[in-house]
Amino acid sequence: MVLDPDTSAKITRYRPRDAPPVWDEVAPLVRSVVAAAVSAVPYEVEQLLHVTAALALWAETTGVEREPDAWLRNEVIDAFVLSRAGDIEASSVRTYRTWLLRVRDALAWSERGEAAPARLHATAQSHQPYTSGELAGLRHWATHLPRQQHTDALALLGLGAGYGLTPKEVAASRGRDLRRPRSGGPLLHTGVDRLVPLVARAAWDTVLGELADRAGGGYLFRPRRTTEYAKNLISSWSLTHRPPDGLPALSVGRLRATWIVDLMRAHIDHHLIAQAAGLASAASLARWQHLVPPINASTAARLLRGPEQA
Repeated sequence: MVLDPDTSAKITRYRPRDAPPVWDEVAPLVRSVVAAAVSAVPYEVEQLLHVTAALALWAETTGVEREPDAWLRNEVIDAFVLSRAGDIEASSVRTYRTWLLRVRDALAWSERGEAAPARLHATAQSHQPYTSGELAGLRHWATHLPRQQHTDALALLGLGAGYGLTPKEVAASRGRDLRRPRSGGPLLHTGVDRLVPLVARAAWDTVLGELADRAGGGYLFRPRRTTEYAKNLISSWSLTHRPPDGLPALSVGRLRATWIVDLMRAHIDHHLIAQAAGLASAASLARWQHLVPPINASTAARLLRGPEQA
């Protein structure tokens, strides 16, 4: 299989963050696995490199034979993803397992000299962020809704565009989860597990603080519900409460994408964004890179120069 130059370069250059010394020994095997599988599975090369490298390094620490056939056995894959259960969300555990099983299947077809089975599903589409005008329009609409509808709409907007939360995280958020340090400063979300503090974007800090004070120990969104989360909890609300003509429907996925792209446009380190978003790696941000305008010459010079010394 001949890979395009961009994919080939990504595979060749890849190195895990904080890679241990043994990486140099297993790297050729990881790269060969990804190179053989990338054209036959519906995943980005960065995703395959991340999960295959993680599996290989885990296998080294547990004494599994240094051989892809050994890494990709069912029992090894299952043991690996279960070992990550305490570090990543359950959905990510399932995703890792699916990726690795598809890699194994792709290698098996390749070894038999057959083409990989046709993909029978469409490529997943990433959520597109709202424009600044759309977001301003949705916020204006939300502030003029009656009573509980007003609070629910602002909670969705604030938790999505202010913190970049997933639908389940939005649903689980309570007023007591939002805390401001005693010394003052930005509003933190303490109810979501992240590697870095989850700080409210400035545009939503005051609104979220007011919602948190009002909610107390109750849910911020739909506080009268009896279950923490249901699949249609948010989507049913959005279907029932439609903005006026000219404004798009309220979507937590799009709000989260808006938050991510806003941070990317601010030239914040991609690894930090990924950690704050709860993503597996910064490679996951590649789907939105085309929405980030290139840095102009003056900004590039300022960033490269760095702060003045005291």
